[in-house]
Amino acid sequence: MIDSIRGCSLLTLNDMSCAAITEVLDTAESFVEVNRRAIKKVPALKGRVVASLFFEESTRTRLSFEAAAKRLSADVLSLAVASSSMKKGESLRDTIATIEALGIDAVVMRHKSSGAAAQVEGFVPNVRVINAGDGQHQHPTQGLLDAFTVRQVLAERLGVIGSETGSSLFEGLNVLIVGDIRHSRVARSDVAAYVALGASVRVAAPGTLLPVDIDAWPVSVVEDFDEAIEWADVVGLLRLQHERGTGSFVPSLGEFTFTHGLTWERARRLKSGALIMHPGPMNRGVEVDSRVADLDAAIINRQVENGVPIRMAVLYLCIVGAAKGEVQ
Repeated sequence: MIDSIRGCSLLTLNDMSCAAITEVLDTAESFVEVNRRAIKKVPALKGRVVASLFFEESTRTRLSFEAAAKRLSADVLSLAVASSSMKKGESLRDTIATIEALGIDAVVMRHKSSGAAAQVEGFVPNVRVINAGDGQHQHPTQGLLDAFTVRQVLAERLGVIGSETGSSLFEGLNVLIVGDIRHSRVARSDVAAYVALGASVRVAAPGTLLPVDIDAWPVSVVEDFDEAIEWADVVGLLRLQHERGTGSFVPSLGEFTFTHGLTWERARRLKSGALIMHPGPMNRGVEVDSRVADLDAAIINRQVENGVPIRMAVLYLCIVGAAKGEVQ
């Protein structure tokens, strides 16, 4: 198990210990305050260069990573894939070699192929590679920001700062993840983060949207979604991923909503104080009723807000390798 990401690449959460995840969350607490300042900038990565390579469309992740790097005073090189040499047949390896020659310290990469980030790490061993989502494999910073958001809300209810509680807020916490588990890299990263921190995790989905290796996951599969809603302290909804062929795995969107959508009627079964989450973008009226998405229990906008401090923490720790408490 990895006990720290200081000075390392971040490709997956599967091999990260509770201590490693907690270190990232605690570091992110420092950057929450930075993002509330009038001038949202610190010199932590001044003189460093971060390359942003998104081979899949993205809004939230790309913008929050680039904002995070700039708020740390790093220079950002953003590759426009649509007009890059890869459209002319250049290989991924040659593209990465070209960017490395420009003197980068880290590369943030999203790719449609599982394992692409690990492959790039092999190409550039002296550059930190941060996986912003690879195929159906992992989306580690989304898993970290989801856990951070839950910890933040629970800590606020206790009137403390999340870093004062360590991982204790997750002990005995019940998390239900529902939707397109099969195609979701977010589900894989969320499960790894929550389980490492001590939460109990269940998943709910139509049988066609469960991974073939679900028995190897550290989760329980729910047969009765309505019953599981009453059990959950956190309900994490997942988007139906049409670009990855979800449509061929369900008879219709209406049937999915009927069996596994968080409808207004189902929302009434939620525990008092239960949290509703979604990594976005939402298909309102499919995974979640529009009225439910606008409830106070839905902390979806806060997830978006926390994308920047979590990604600042990851960039900072991976590039600088600094110990906790050195953020200025």
